[in-house]
Amino acid sequence: MTTILGIKKRVGRSLWIDLAIFAFLLIGGIVFAYPFFYILMNSFKPGREILFNPMSLPINWTLSGYVKMWQAINIPLLFRNSFILAGSVTLLNLFFDSLAAYALAKIPFPGRERIFSLMVVTLMIPGVLFLIPTYVIIYSLGWVNQFQSLIIPGAISVYNIFLLRQFATQIPSEIVEAARVDGASEISIFLRIIMPMMRPALATVAILTFMGSWNDFFGPLLYLNKNELWTLQLGLNQFRTSIPGENAEQIWAATSVITFPLVIIFFFLQEQFLAAFANARFK
Repeated sequence: MTTILGIKKRVGRSLWIDLAIFAFLLIGGIVFAYPFFYILMNSFKPGREILFNPMSLPINWTLSGYVKMWQAINIPLLFRNSFILAGSVTLLNLFFDSLAAYALAKIPFPGRERIFSLMVVTLMIPGVLFLIPTYVIIYSLGWVNQFQSLIIPGAISVYNIFLLRQFATQIPSEIVEAARVDGASEISIFLRIIMPMMRPALATVAILTFMGSWNDFFGPLLYLNKNELWTLQLGLNQFRTSIPGENAEQIWAATSVITFPLVIIFFFLQEQFLAAFANARFK
């Protein structure tokens, strides 16, 4: 009888713990999802309602913000430019950063740890210190008003290398050594073994890099001065005025349009993203 009561107590305690975890996750999900709901909700309001009732549901539903936005700026062109920049930077980072991470984690060579330490140290240097030297180099190369002014400098990220290198160290070295004994080249090992096993970390890098490039405002503002090269962030900036509430409909509609691709990308890659931070184990 005592054993049965003990089991019931443990089951009851476990149930309450599960309910508490569920409630905590539910509240966290609502907190993180609310900003997207807030943006979408205000995008369907008229300007006056956005200004005086920003927290309430729309009373007068309207698509005027989307219509005015479409008429004011060339949305397809801005989407194309943003996708070219964000997609190119993401793909280059996935290849070069993972290649560097593999070399630092699995290829023994003199000074490997020292090189990695120096790379990590550079993360502590404020990026604003590189602003003027970078611009001088870009200008001297004649890349101003060209996409490579943002793609080439953004093709490699030390933070991404650090993240991928830490993940690559979890891959058993025996697998790599066995492939070398079988005569596989380093490139073959990298492409056929390392890349597939690093999929969660690569998904994380893809999400973070794409989001960073997609939301970048200062870079395009500095290097892309032609209207036909503008990104979505620069297009959204055109609605900014000194008059409170002016262009509010267009601003919220454009914000929802800009945010939507990021939500879609995270939705499809969320499992791999979570697996990377959960320290997935390799068998």
